[in-house]
Amino acid sequence: MPSILPRLLLCALLAFAIPTQAAEAWPDPDWPRAPIPTGPALSAFEAYAFPLRNERSRKGIRSDAVVVIRDGQLIYERYAGPTRPETPHLVWSVSKSVMASVLGVAYGEGRFRLDDPVAQYYPPFREHSQITLRHLLNWSSGLAWEEDYEYAPLTSSVVAMLYTRGRNDMAAFTAPFPQEAPAGQRFRYSSGDSNVLSASLRQMVGDAYPDYPWTALFEPLGIRSAVWERDGSGTFVGSSYAYMTARDLARIGLLMQREGRWRERQLLPRDWIQFVLTPFPYYHPQEEKPGEAVPGGQWWLNRALEGAPAPWPSASPGTFAALGHWGQALYVLPEEKLVIVRYADDRDASYRHDAFLKLARAAFVSKEPQP
Repeated sequence: MPSILPRLLLCALLAFAIPTQAAEAWPDPDWPRAPIPTGPALSAFEAYAFPLRNERSRKGIRSDAVVVIRDGQLIYERYAGPTRPETPHLVWSVSKSVMASVLGVAYGEGRFRLDDPVAQYYPPFREHSQITLRHLLNWSSGLAWEEDYEYAPLTSSVVAMLYTRGRNDMAAFTAPFPQEAPAGQRFRYSSGDSNVLSASLRQMVGDAYPDYPWTALFEPLGIRSAVWERDGSGTFVGSSYAYMTARDLARIGLLMQREGRWRERQLLPRDWIQFVLTPFPYYHPQEEKPGEAVPGGQWWLNRALEGAPAPWPSASPGTFAALGHWGQALYVLPEEKLVIVRYADDRDASYRHDAFLKLARAAFVSKEPQP
């Protein structure tokens, strides 16, 4: 009988020769930690992101929080002003991308299709029978909406919706706006479109609606800090009024970085991820402001289109983001396996996405060890 020792020796050698794949890191319940980067690149990043705050003038770059996740591990966080790790921060229009993620779960449950008419789920839109959910997700309803904020309060549709005539029922405030362009043919950023999506979700899920963002998205991701305000009719203000800690918002970024998968569960369908990260087909960068991100499905993309350069040339082409008023941002850099949350109180135009991302990549992208 031949000896089995050579076979055992061979197995032992193979076990050492074949590298084992490292287990994925997930926040459970908190983020696993990795060593914090050091050196001149980090110092340059912090000098840009956290300059001395001037509380009198409220000018300049005013970061409240920065959290950086690399491949599922927390590698950096810093807070300023009144914000702390446990502070649920107002994310402003990052709420739109959060609502898109909630809708993505509903889509995966078969509750709607992208090309369903909005009026099927929100009857006050019956005069806009040609507008579909796809159009709202692309901010291409064609409604004559003015998203001007405090810079033009007398003509701003969004200021009237959030603070005066529309605050009791924001979707109902949006519904009577006249059609200015054919649905699906023109991009116009609109918080009204986003709030009609929230009202449509209400009919899709029925009595489950008050808890649905939690049961569908927040609880599966382990998000415990989320607060979401509703208008006077009880509809979530999907455009603007979600709050959560920076660490919790990063969980949504990791979900998106891993293509909708959370551990073994495909929480957001892959075709949903593909849709929301595809540029709106009728977006013309030459007609928009230089440096503006490219709209997808309630997310913003770093894409070069029609000969125009990518809006953030220092970031990798696959970078995308959820962006909000006064500097709120959730950046996802899939090529680098990075998720970066920035909360802020910027009140002028000092901050630049590209400058921030350039310095962040230099500070936080892992370098290959030198031989």
